[in-house]
Amino acid sequence: MTVDVLKANELKKAAPVFGQLSFDDHEQVVFCNDKDTGLKAIIGIHNTVLGPALGGTRMWNYSSEWDAVNDVLRLSRGMTFKSAITGLNLGGGKAVIIGDAKTQKTPELMRRFGEFVHSLSGKYITAEDVGMETADMDTVREVTPYVTGISEDKGGAGNPSPITAYGVYMGMKAAAKFKFGTDNLEGKSVLVQGIGHVGESLVEHLSKEGAKVLISDINQARLEEVSKLYNAQIFTDADVYSADVDIYAPCALGATINDETIDRFKASIIAGAANNQLADDRKHGIVLREKGILYAPDFLINAGGIINVYAELEGYGKKEIMEKTQNIYNTTLEILTSADVNDISTHEAALKIAQQRIADRKKQQ
Repeated sequence: MTVDVLKANELKKAAPVFGQLSFDDHEQVVFCNDKDTGLKAIIGIHNTVLGPALGGTRMWNYSSEWDAVNDVLRLSRGMTFKSAITGLNLGGGKAVIIGDAKTQKTPELMRRFGEFVHSLSGKYITAEDVGMETADMDTVREVTPYVTGISEDKGGAGNPSPITAYGVYMGMKAAAKFKFGTDNLEGKSVLVQGIGHVGESLVEHLSKEGAKVLISDINQARLEEVSKLYNAQIFTDADVYSADVDIYAPCALGATINDETIDRFKASIIAGAANNQLADDRKHGIVLREKGILYAPDFLINAGGIINVYAELEGYGKKEIMEKTQNIYNTTLEILTSADVNDISTHEAALKIAQQRIADRKKQQ
């Protein structure tokens, strides 16, 4: 073990939260533990200047608790900027449950988690994320009103995944318009990495438009199923980053654009649904710009999901949900143009707008 690694480990021990690289003046981090149900969860509340922190709950079998802490800090921060740039009166929050969603998730565990959410008195409102289903949100709703994304027959907006995918599709078309001069994706090659609920819906949109769709996922059975449904080509090469495609769409976990992968990309555009796609927001955003790869900021184009669940709080219907999500196209074009004019990365251009809205609201308080 090198001296640098040893020092890093010592820093983690000395400053497990405030010393994390992903800590960004978060307002509150709550650690939840329940022996009877086996619940081990972390709720991160980044910023509530614009309103209560809303963000989904992710259940994942993290390799370490440090990874879970890092994930919830990055995800909750991203939710702050996602709501801000989309014009929603919401702050940023997120929750992670440590464990295997397929084998360890039970109704009792979800209800206990809901009780922890309820104890925050509405400062954090939860929703669906990786490892969760609409039915899980219905279970949480049994013990707290501070949950969105519940079933439509229970008065909710339902599964946000199709709306998230539609927003990504709109952002991708805007990026194509900016890069290629047309937003028509017919004949364009698009590699969708990760074909969960959102990824599959995105594949459907792209296939209907006539794009050449390639798909990649760790689940072979899922690949074959989606391939048959939408006539998508299964990408067999292990190295998705070096794929010679027009558009790379990361729709699984984040940080796939990092020091190891960034020089391998051949795609002209990166536009996907995954959160926190840039391992280092500032550095990797600049490198992509220098390489001539157009990056559609993730926290902008994947905002359809939060627009969908926000409808439950504001009481608007499907028509307005779709209109707000469709507007991601216009906002994406504005941000890409701003980045070009100001010679900055697209991530920085989007971040400036989000931060300015928060700063303006703070002055009014």
